[in-house]
Parts: sequence; structure tokens; C-alpha cells
Amino acid sequence: MNAHFLWLNQISQSDLAIIGGKNASLGEMLQQLEGRDTENKTINAPHGFATTACAFREFLQANKLDNKIYSLLDALDINDVARLKQSGEQIRQWILDAPFPPIIEQDLRQACRQLAEEYDDEISFAVRSSVIVEGFPEASFIGQQETCLNIKGEDELLDAIRAVFASLFNDHAVSYRVQHELSHQQVALSATVQKMIRSDKASSGVMFTHDTESGFRDVVFITSSYGLGEMIVRDEVDPDKFYVHKPMLEKGNPAILHRNLGNKQKKMISTDAYDYRHSTRIVEVEKDKQQRFSISDDEVQELAELTLMIEKYYPQPMKIEWAKDANDQRLYIVQAQPETVKTNANILKRYTLKEYGQIISSGHSVGQRIGAGVARIIHTPNEIERLKPGEILITDMTDSEWEPVMKRAGAIITNQGDPTSHAAIIAQEQGVPAVIGCDNATEKIQNGDEITVSCAEGDTGYIYAGRLSFEVNEINLSGMPELPVRIMLNVANPERAFDFQFLPNDGVGLARLEFIINRNIGVHPRALLNYRRLSPDIQQRIDERSRGYADPVSFYIEKLVEGIATIAAAFWPKPVIVRLSDFKSNEYRNLIGGEAYEADEENPMLGFRGASRYTDLDFQESFELECFAIKKVRDEMGLTNVAIMAPFVRTPEEAHNVINLLHDNDLRKGVNDLKIIMMCEIPANALLADRFLKYFDGFSIGSNDLTQLTLGLDRDSEKVAFLFDERNEAVKSLMSMAISSCRLKNKYVGICGQAPSDYPELALWLMEHGINSLSLNPDSVVETWLYLAEHLSVNTH
Repeated sequence: MNAHFLWLNQISQSDLAIIGGKNASLGEMLQQLEGRDTENKTINAPHGFATTACAFREFLQANKLDNKIYSLLDALDINDVARLKQSGEQIRQWILDAPFPPIIEQDLRQACRQLAEEYDDEISFAVRSSVIVEGFPEASFIGQQETCLNIKGEDELLDAIRAVFASLFNDHAVSYRVQHELSHQQVALSATVQKMIRSDKASSGVMFTHDTESGFRDVVFITSSYGLGEMIVRDEVDPDKFYVHKPMLEKGNPAILHRNLGNKQKKMISTDAYDYRHSTRIVEVEKDKQQRFSISDDEVQELAELTLMIEKYYPQPMKIEWAKDANDQRLYIVQAQPETVKTNANILKRYTLKEYGQIISSGHSVGQRIGAGVARIIHTPNEIERLKPGEILITDMTDSEWEPVMKRAGAIITNQGDPTSHAAIIAQEQGVPAVIGCDNATEKIQNGDEITVSCAEGDTGYIYAGRLSFEVNEINLSGMPELPVRIMLNVANPERAFDFQFLPNDGVGLARLEFIINRNIGVHPRALLNYRRLSPDIQQRIDERSRGYADPVSFYIEKLVEGIATIAAAFWPKPVIVRLSDFKSNEYRNLIGGEAYEADEENPMLGFRGASRYTDLDFQESFELECFAIKKVRDEMGLTNVAIMAPFVRTPEEAHNVINLLHDNDLRKGVNDLKIIMMCEIPANALLADRFLKYFDGFSIGSNDLTQLTLGLDRDSEKVAFLFDERNEAVKSLMSMAISSCRLKNKYVGICGQAPSDYPELALWLMEHGINSLSLNPDSVVETWLYLAEHLSVNTH
């Protein structure tokens, strides 16, 4: 075995102490998985070699740099940013100027020639890093060191390896080791040299075997952008993002749950200069390519399948870098390393705003925390003294040099970045809220103002003016007591589904299509169907929203599919009841293009809504798009845990018509285990329950509308709103009738209205009257569950 380098395909985990965790993982993957046909899937990885810890240390010793470097570092105060920067630059220059000892140079040149001979084309190299820590071989230092791409020639390769060695002493790496009480002498570096994959003319990205925000393990999360992958690693581009569901992927089904089109305004490409200082450059991406996804759905599926193969072999959460080669059009795995996933499913810490204020800016939320304090705009890490501990750091973007500054921050806000960016990762490590990619935060927020940073409202994080009050509740979820009723969740926002599935639950009792339409689509379905007849202004607004999709109608269907499938996958295989759209006419009017198709009704609450829309000839084609989306989720993707719920069905005749219409759209009760539920929210539904249940598999009580219609009031009217109370005896009487009718016919009965979330005593009454399930808002699940268990115990004794 050569003391100075090892071939990657001969490395295994047993070599961890010699070549570091990243290279050990990569070598293990090459040995065990590369080229292996597993269900017609193979992993392609570029071949190469890794320098050893011995080579690094011999290099320093031969040039008498070891004692010189470590003496300088031991005397350093990392809080003195100017001195840290100056010392780091000095050390790195020493290394860049130092020659390799003849024996090491000879070995590296020999390895370079052998690798070049393996490939027919004129090879260029990619040089990456793998850190080795004595006594801590599994330690990870992701993103701290240099990467050199498109290196050609032996001399240029040696320069690139020196540059990677020198990056062990950049400011971030030095301060990280001090903070974690690691001796600098303990640490060495292994340079990874591989054939360069020509993704500069194609695409590349990073993927994870889990959701990086929630830690949910049943999805693969993939990012992709044009050009070389360093743009994503450095957080200098907003990439495309995809989520893929593992259980459906393993069945061979289409499994893409969500697509998010990134801006992808820039890309890194190769140049004709092959030394590491000038081997790449950044260029603008053509406008038409920015508006398309950088990889196809088939490639997303293939990448996810490769991820599954890697995860199954290790098996542990993994972070994987991939690249598509423009020459052979194949997908390659260039790095694979273990990833730490921080989740504690037994402890729920819930942050909730107690008041709201003016929204100043918004972006990607990181975590679910809330923070409030003084805003401090910082433009460079050298301004560290301006940020007092606990203040809110606001800047354009961050990299490793910012970490001493970020340690002081009570919250972090950046103009650029996404949830996988440097700022997001550091915020997660530090346990502080962060809102990333705000575009204009440094312009909109004033220095010294008091602001509140909220990441507790979904994927979008908000910056509010003023110091708003909020509360933090910590709840232990282990050992939840058994109940004689199923506790389900009301889930409006698919973006929160991965978080909510960690709550104790028996599935989803209400998923609202109108929330998906309003938030993820924002366009009236008839406007999409009649796109060619719209004004240029409306067409332009639709074009902006539907970028990346084949046409406006496909955009509508696919966004419905993504929203439904995300919720269904998060809770798989538990039941997820999806309510068909129940917009009122005034709500439909607010969608893009809606004014042309919606009448200005006097009382939309009692007007053209629910089942009446579905059977209306003008709206029927729009309703069929919903049916198509649900059918795709169930029959193509295989998420058969999705049940359908029809809202606001006024008469048994209307019930009959809705069932026939669903049947005409290939959604039939019992076929592929499909359940069709009806909202019981009109007094007539309870009074004529037997006739309605003839057509449906059960009821889900909608307490909001049932109360309004029973008491004859509009709860939005200030004059009579005080009379609105779901606990009214007349309302409870109708609920009791609905429950009894369903139980007599052995059909499902649940409740998905607001009432049991607001009034635990009503939830208890419903449980005592034999309801099958209570669907609660996520923030009331634990409290209501424990309340029911406590009173059940009292009644039992």
C-alpha cells in the first residue's frame, strides 16, 4: 500500500483514520455499489485517488511548517477577527509556496498519469477535501475546505492539492476547531482527486436522504442547478428543489411529491485555463433556461433511486453530491457522506406568536422558532464589534468567514440563500431562527429597529415590525394514553405536513384543496382552461406562476397533485381525507382571472359553493381537473390512503349527482379502496342523514357552517357574532343525530370543524356520544388528547 495515496476503489471504512470520513464513505460506495446492477439501477462514480494523512504531515514537516503553524495558531484569539484573518492568510501562503517532498511528488504524478490513462478523453480533475481528526475519525467538517475544479496537467494538479491543504487553515476551519476544543495538531487533510464530470454544460446538485428541515425520513430531498455544483455548495444560486416519496419509489411508482422552480440566474462553467485560480468562471443563465427545471422528472426519479441504494447500504442519513455529465448524459455520484439529523420526536417545542404586526420582509424559514430583538445590518465579518450579543444579524449572505459574527446573533436574516445554504445550516446548529433569501431585507429593515423574526408559520418566514410577544410550550409526547376515539389532524398547508406528522395522530381528517389552490396556484381554474382568450396582462401573470410546467392546465393539475401527495405521503399509510374545493364566489373572484367568471353575490356563504358548483355545466370542467389530480395521486402514485370528501351538499338529489360525476371521472367508491365522505354541515344533512348516507361512506361534521345555519347567523357579523357557539343545544342535537345515524349504518363519522379544537369539553361530549374520530388543529392535539384521557380515567374510576 502506498503511504501517500490510495485509490478510491480500494478504500473502505477501515481506512477512516488515514483518509477521513468523506473519502472513506466515497471509497466504500465505489467498492460496494459502483457498477452493481440492483434492479436495473447502477451507481456511476468518477474514479480517482485520495492523499493520506501521512502525505499531509510529511509535507508540513519537510517544509518545517508544522511547528511554525501550530505555534502561531496556539497564540491566536479567534475573537480578534482581524488577527485571525491575517494569520490565516500567512499560513495559507506558506503552504502554497512550499514544494512537495520528491517522494510525495513522484507518487502523486504517478497517480495522476494512471488516472489519465484510465479514460480515453483528455481528462481534467476535480480536487476536493476530506478532514481527518486523530481520536475522532467520524468527525465531519462539511463545507469548510476548498474545492478546485477543471484542473488539467500534473503541475496544475499539484498546485490544486496544495490549495486544498492550505484550506485546512481558513478562518472558518480554525475558529471551528477552537470552538469545539480540537487541537490543530490533531487535524490533517486528505485531498480527493477524481475525474472531472462535465456538469458545466449540464446540471449538478446535492441530495439528502431526508427532509433537512423536519428530519422526516420518508422522503429524498434533491436540489439541482445548471453548471458545476460549487454554486449550490457556496449558496450562490437559488436551485430547483424536489421531494420524492421513498415508499412509493420502492414500489416503482411515480413518486415526486413537490417541485420548486429556483431562479438559477447564474452558473459556474469551465474555462480554457486549467490552474485552480482561473479554471472556472461564473456566467448568466439564459432566461428561457431559468424558467425551466434543470433536470427532468425521470432524472429526479433516477437520482432518488440512487439515493435509496446508498442509504440502504450504509444505512444512515446521507448527504450526496451528484453531477450530470454533458458528454455521456449519465448521472454521477461524486460525494456521499453521513449526515446528522437532529430530531426528537418525543419532545414538542412549539413557538406561537401572541400578536401580529406589519410585515417588513419575508423569505425561507429555517426551523420553527421565533426571535425578537434589535436589527443590526452588517456588511462584512470585520464589523463583528457592531453586533451585540442577542441582536438580529441582517446581511446579504454568509460564508465560513461569518461564523464568529453569527455566534452572537439571536436571529439571522439574509437577502440570498435557501434552506440548505450556509446561513441556514449555522442557524440550525445554533438553534436560532433564520429567514433566508429575503431579497431586500437590508433595504427594508432599518438599523437599530426592534423587529420580530417568525419561523413558526410554515416554509415562509416573516419579519415583523416591533418586538412582538410570543410563547414557547414544550410538550413530552412519549407514552400518550390510549383513547376510544381516533385523533386526526386538520392540515391546510402541505409545507407543514412533514413537521405535523411527528405529532401523535391517526391520520388527517381534513386537507383543504382550496388552501392549495389559493397558496400554490393562485389562478381561477376557468382562466387556465380559457388561457388563449385572456388579456395579455392576465396571461403574463399566469405565465409567471406556471413557469416550469408544460402549460397552464398542467400547472393547475400538477400543483394540486403535489399538494395532495405531500400531505398523503407525510402521513402514509394513515388515512388522509381530502375535501374537494369549497371556495365561495368572493374567494374565487380574488384569484387571478376570477372576476371574469364569478358573480358578485350578496351572501356568498349561502350561494354558489360546494357540490352545487361541481354539477354546474360552466364549472364542471374545472371540477374535473380536481378529479384528475386525485386520481393521479391515488392510481398512478399509489397513495391510496387518500379519501375524498364532498362539502356543502344541500339535498339527497345533489348527493346522487356528485357521486355520479365522480363515477364519470373514474373515482368510484370501493375501487382501489376509495372512500367517499360527505361533510355534514347543513341541518338537512343531519335531519335526512339516512338518505344522504345512501350515497356516501360516512359523515365528517363541519361544526362551523352547521352552527351558523342552525342558529341563523353570520359569525363574521359583529352584531351577532357573540351568539355563535358550537356548544349550543340545537347544534349538539343535530350532531347527535348525525352520529347515531352513522353508527346505525356502521358508517364512518368524524368531525373536522373548529369546535373540538377550541372546546375540549365538546370534544369529550363527542367522544362520549360515540364519534369515530376528532380531527383537530395541530396546535390543540396534545392538549385535547390529554384532556380526554384525564376525564376518561376519572369516568372509568
